Amino acid sequence: MLDFLIPILTTTFMYSTPLIFAALGGVISERSGVINIGIEGIMTVGAFFAASVAYYTSNPWLGLMAGGVVGGLISLLHALASITFSADQTISGIALNFIGPGLSVFLCKIFFNGQTKTYPIHNKLPKLFYNLDVTVILAIIAAIVLWFMFKKTKWGLRIRAIGENPYAADSLGINVYRTRYLCVIVSGILAGIGGAVTTLSVISQFSPSAISGQGFIALAAVIFGKWTSLGAYFSCLLFAFAQALAVTFGGADFIPSEIINMLPYVLTIFVLIFFVGKSCAPRANGKPYIKGER
Repeated sequence: MLDFLIPILTTTFMYSTPLIFAALGGVISERSGVINIGIEGIMTVGAFFAASVAYYTSNPWLGLMAGGVVGGLISLLHALASITFSADQTISGIALNFIGPGLSVFLCKIFFNGQTKTYPIHNKLPKLFYNLDVTVILAIIAAIVLWFMFKKTKWGLRIRAIGENPYAADSLGINVYRTRYLCVIVSGILAGIGGAVTTLSVISQFSPSAISGQGFIALAAVIFGKWTSLGAYFSCLLFAFAQALAVTFGGADFIPSEIINMLPYVLTIFVLIFFVGKSCAPRANGKPYIKGER
């Protein structure tokens, strides 16, 4: 029995880690009132730069940091459009989802002799007991830190206040623009790390399909987790468990492989249909803030 369960659990944690980092990024951005549906594009850019830096330096930790830094820089575009220029946050996020894959494939063809994927990364991130990646532990720590920040710190209270009523927060002396900028940048860093984990731990190389829907699944986890870090964490485990089942039973003769491979995406749609109406987003989520106007 353990020989059957341990591989499923290990695979679940492996596939959940990129989702967890991306979902935590979505939580902190949306708690401040900025929708970031560009997580998919940010993850793709993070995945490419992480794989490239790890390949050229033979250091996966530098690759992981590169993915986070580039994710933060790309998210600045979203922050500039949605916060400074009060652009529609959904459209800005969609733009990132086009920019991310396009930029990654373009640079991949330049730096890797016209190929659409990097060479395999031989120096992967270290493994722990039961062949678990160290990033599994880092994801747990990140979720707990965000929970503590939102529940126990003044900065977390300010973020929640801005997400509910930025004008009231501004009247109390809280800098709404600066706080939202920081949250969107941190959101990009976490999403970039999520993409980096994919290419440094899961598939060990970059390809145009390296990030294929994970960003949108992470957003579904944010909603299903009711915009809380721990809720998003356990939601990602649920979605990853569906992926683990798809991997485990993908070669089974009694179930068509097409149906098995659909499990994670069907579960995402199911969650959005039956739970999205029961989750209450921060009241100012998606609404641009213009100082002096109400």
